Amino acid sequence: MYVPAHFAVRDAAPLQALIAANAFGLLISPPAGPGGMVASHVPFLYEPDPAPHGRLVCHLAAANGQAAALDGQEVLCIFQGVHGYVSPNWYAKKPAVPTWNYTAVHAYGRASTTRDPARLRDIVDRLSAIYEGPGGWKLSDEPDSFAESMLRGIVGIEIPVDRLEGKFKLSQNRPAADVAGVIANLRRLGGDANLALADAMQQAADDAAARRARD
Repeated sequence: MYVPAHFAVRDAAPLQALIAANAFGLLISPPAGPGGMVASHVPFLYEPDPAPHGRLVCHLAAANGQAAALDGQEVLCIFQGVHGYVSPNWYAKKPAVPTWNYTAVHAYGRASTTRDPARLRDIVDRLSAIYEGPGGWKLSDEPDSFAESMLRGIVGIEIPVDRLEGKFKLSQNRPAADVAGVIANLRRLGGDANLALADAMQQAADDAAARRARD
């Protein structure tokens, strides 16, 4: 990922937080044969251990050809946070061009696969608990024969993270008046996505101001 210095995030904590909050990611791996890279869109579990970067856990359908070639392969997992369009009309300083602000994390590691039923059940149970909430559906609600059949149809993936790469592109390269203009217009437009991006930009501006005050 191309990461200019003013957009780079080197502290692991916000990168791990982005993964945890935006856990539906993209699992990319080398090709099993001719045809190029392969990718799957999957919900991940993020485990903070082992240090320093933790581990990503997910599962794929056993019929997914990517699963058959994953064991021992280096993979890339991509997570997208807040993002949105920025108009040059929102800047105080001209000339300017349109751009897109966003936050993203790339996580690299070597995958291992498991077909162990106990481990697979743990993955399914934990994912279900996150997205169902208290009192929601559980695999144990289903007949044992059905649950066992479903577990035979998936492959568990574990990825100890070797490297995290983060890019939070939030107008840090623009003058303060431009940043304020973008934030104000995002809030004017409204909507969850625009408001979340405005909040992220404000937090980045506040953090930068605090760092300058300390220095």
